This record gives sequence, C-alpha cells and structure tokens, in this order.
Amino acid sequence: MINLLGLVIGAALGAFLAWRRKGNRMDILHYAGVLGLIGLIIGTFVGVFLLRGGA
Repeated sequence: MINLLGLVIGAALGAFLAWRRKGNRMDILHYAGVLGLIGLIIGTFVGVFLLRGGA
C-alpha cells in the first residue's frame, strides 16, 4: 500500500514540476512516469523496512 502511495505522490510531483517548467504534454507525462517509478521503488523499500521490524 505504501508503494502505491509513493507512486501517486511521485507522479503528482513530477507532473507539477514539468508543468511549472512550462513543459508540453509529453514532458509532463515523462516527468510523471519517471518520478512515479522512483516513488514506487522508494515506497517498496519503505514497506519492506517496516515489515521487517524497523531498525
């Protein structure tokens, strides 16, 4: 569940960054896709870390 939250937050952040930099539609999709995948990977690591009991 945390990994999906990371995906959504990353995609939203990527779309916002591309929009703020005056990117066209493909730029916005590209930023959203890349940052969404990065958020998904980070969320997966956080989920594994939490399930293993933390530190």
